[in-house]
Amino acid sequence: MSVTLDMPVTQKAVLDKASIRRVVVSSWIGNSIEFYDFLLYGLASALIFSKVFFPTVSPMVGILASFATFGVGFIARPLGGIFFGHMGDTLGRKITLLITLGGMGTATFLIGCLPSYDMIGIWAPVMLVILRFIQGFLVGGEWGGAMLMVVESVPANRRGLLGAIPQTGGFSGQLLATGIFALVMMLPDEQLFSWGWRIPFMLSVVLVLVGLYMRRRLDETPVFQEVRRREAQSKQAKKEESPVVKVLRTQWRSIVLIMLLRFAESVPFFMCTVFAVSYATGTLGIEKQTMLGVVMMTCVLAFPMHALFGALSDKVGRRPVYIFGALFAAAMAFPFFWLLESGSFVLMVLGYVLLINIAHNSINAVQPSFFTEMFGPKVRYSGASIGAQLGAIVAGGFTPFIAKGLTALDNNDWTLVASYVVIAALVAAYAAWRAPETSKRDLTKDPL
Repeated sequence: MSVTLDMPVTQKAVLDKASIRRVVVSSWIGNSIEFYDFLLYGLASALIFSKVFFPTVSPMVGILASFATFGVGFIARPLGGIFFGHMGDTLGRKITLLITLGGMGTATFLIGCLPSYDMIGIWAPVMLVILRFIQGFLVGGEWGGAMLMVVESVPANRRGLLGAIPQTGGFSGQLLATGIFALVMMLPDEQLFSWGWRIPFMLSVVLVLVGLYMRRRLDETPVFQEVRRREAQSKQAKKEESPVVKVLRTQWRSIVLIMLLRFAESVPFFMCTVFAVSYATGTLGIEKQTMLGVVMMTCVLAFPMHALFGALSDKVGRRPVYIFGALFAAAMAFPFFWLLESGSFVLMVLGYVLLINIAHNSINAVQPSFFTEMFGPKVRYSGASIGAQLGAIVAGGFTPFIAKGLTALDNNDWTLVASYVVIAALVAAYAAWRAPETSKRDLTKDPL
């Protein structure tokens, strides 16, 4: 049974169960596709691109250059957050998400079509960087909107749990990208580096069509509709300043908090899924297929862990869960590398479970509800997107590059990398301690 928008929309279910289920599933599918596209690039940068696009430099420089192009996408993300945040707060969540999804799929497909350095020289890496920038720009508007579609549509006492489900799209995308990459990695090197690596990128078109179909069936969120209804009824309606300008002027502290909060999530994740894969295969001599298998196990376990921590945040609050995850990440950084050095599949899986499935997943599950609840309805898309994507630059995009550079400074030793993870996690734990508890807020009203 549905209820009307005249009721407090964050206190009761404003949609019937079927509609809520459709919103959650469609956001999960869309998020999975977006992260499939984005994370596929991470795997390719660790295993393929140094030879295809940077073959004239040393292996170390080639890996650094490849990881640098991975980071370019993160530079573009805040710009996408600003552009699409404004669009989402003024024109609506739905139309914005259709644009980001379609554009992302197109950019990914074109990466799969790029000629190699041997074919066209320097123009090959130049075009790779341009397409990577476009990818990042579109992802910058995707995450905030996908999370808002859920958080603004579900009952207040289930925002943590139901908001955490689409967040597993990062792992669905990683699982899909890793699985397909594992298959193409079975090809002989000559075929792999000529055409095999292109297959996962080109398959993005099929996935995007599915996502667009799902999103076209959605309505705007009840919160967005309620705000528009109130504006229409207001006798003192007036033209307001841009949502981006307003949120930067009035809630810049929340944006800074989100940037710091992302350190405990992004640094361990990209260290494990991009840098550690390259380090294990290149320095420790572990088989590529073994590392891909470890990553896939981690992705499978992410689904129940997100549900667990999301539901827990509905009961005890967002801050306690976030602080726990950040401190656990700091504690597990060094044990992760000890277990990785063992070369044992079981022990490596254990290391990934501790750092990703417990530490990272507890943080990642809370972010959709925690970040979006910090802002008022008229600037929520802009605020959550800008904060998250600015944090992504500092905390995520250049983590593989920084980690590789730290090992180069320390004779290929991982100690400085683990220390970097500890510092990042402690910074986020402090930010979570300073952040307000948001789990009880009414999303139709501005925060006090």
